[in-house]
Amino acid sequence: MTDLEKHVNQPGRSKLVKDVRAKIKELGITYIYFQFISVTGRVVGKGIPADHWERTAEKGFQLVYGSTANLFLDRHNNYIGYGPEAMELVGIPDPETFVQLPWDKRVARVFCTCFRNREERVNPGGHLTSDCRGNLRIFMDEFKKKHGLELRVGTEPEMMWLTKNEDGTPSGKGFSKPFCYHIDQFESLRPVFMQVIEYANAMGLDMIQGDHEDAPGQLELNWTYDNVLRNADRLSTYRQICAQVAREHNLIACFMTKPFMGVSASGCHTNMSLWKGGKIKVNRLGHKTLPGVEGVFSYVEGGTNTFMPDTKDMQMPGKIGLQSIAGIMKHLPALTALGSSTVNSYRRLWDQGFWAPVYADWGYQNRTCGLRVSAPGRFEYRSVDSMHNPYLLGAALLKACDEGISKKMKPAAPESRNIYEAQKAGKDVKKLPLSLGEALDRLAEDEVIKSAMPDEMYKVFHWYKNDEWERFLGATTQWDLDTYLDCLP
Repeated sequence: MTDLEKHVNQPGRSKLVKDVRAKIKELGITYIYFQFISVTGRVVGKGIPADHWERTAEKGFQLVYGSTANLFLDRHNNYIGYGPEAMELVGIPDPETFVQLPWDKRVARVFCTCFRNREERVNPGGHLTSDCRGNLRIFMDEFKKKHGLELRVGTEPEMMWLTKNEDGTPSGKGFSKPFCYHIDQFESLRPVFMQVIEYANAMGLDMIQGDHEDAPGQLELNWTYDNVLRNADRLSTYRQICAQVAREHNLIACFMTKPFMGVSASGCHTNMSLWKGGKIKVNRLGHKTLPGVEGVFSYVEGGTNTFMPDTKDMQMPGKIGLQSIAGIMKHLPALTALGSSTVNSYRRLWDQGFWAPVYADWGYQNRTCGLRVSAPGRFEYRSVDSMHNPYLLGAALLKACDEGISKKMKPAAPESRNIYEAQKAGKDVKKLPLSLGEALDRLAEDEVIKSAMPDEMYKVFHWYKNDEWERFLGATTQWDLDTYLDCLP
């Protein structure tokens, strides 16, 4: 059988398809968004009436291959990744991700896995390698089969709520004042974040905490960690929720990394740990009636956290944790291209003084490093911002950990000092790439991290991001005008 046929006929899927039909009837769903994730983390796909659920669940829908690259043109007016002669992908819905949209209960969404067209001459019905979400599932399953371990992830997505002018254009201002952790400023955005939390709860996000950060209109809302794939789905869902709440409140939900200089940028720190065992808890949120299938509202719990200290040193991670740190540290320059994936990302790294992780080092509770042990049993990958694609980064982190564990690598000693003070004391610390172009060069040299983007995935990513970098290099900006317009005579 082809990859597509195997996916459609996997054990238990036919029951899930029937469960979705039952939910469609129970909830009164009339329309469904069939969605997947593009190279930049955008949500793309098609809308199909719910009457066609069974047929779409079996046969899928078709969409041009270039949708995996947002169907954008490069600066030479060529479609990125795939030309007009390419066939159309087949999107097959994953019924375990079906959930109602709380802002219009007639509509539901379901994530999809993408495959090559059935009529392709080469590898018909094969897994579409430019499907970043499908890649992550494959690598997650391979990692678990090889090591008996599951990567669990919790993200800290910072973003900003910006105001509009009367004509609807961006005002360039955040809604609140840049006072970090001030409840008064948090309160000023209460109607917004309470709406986000209400929608998030209805779509399976177990919200656990939030605060006002130290940029204008900047909030961070967190949910319970889970396996790397479900967490990536929830981050994508969170972004969709914020966009909808912004429409309802006439604001802009800004995930751009650095819209303002002189204040903190929006990071998305990724807390990670590797676990053995555990059980799935269904309906963790305690809904009386689930507005979707059980899988959306399930979280993995328990098991053995292999990152926990296994010596008398209660700060030092366990053996597998140290090996994973070593793997990530080795590949930190290439990982930066995925965690800081836009030109604007590097404004965050250049505008120092706001705890941005610009150094390739690790330590305990040390926010000046690219990686820190944030608590016993987990560490925080810090060189990642709010614009990243969590499916690409998750796959790359799995590959880095795999090498560290497989080769029994050992990291250098952790740095407990402020990295700037350590440098003054004579420590030689390498900086992370400080531009998108440099990060792309480091990625091109790193075969391990590139293996997280197999075949067409790396081609599409490199084409898209290299074009973005070249467009920036060829653009005249306001800075150019301010600096050079009247410099002579």
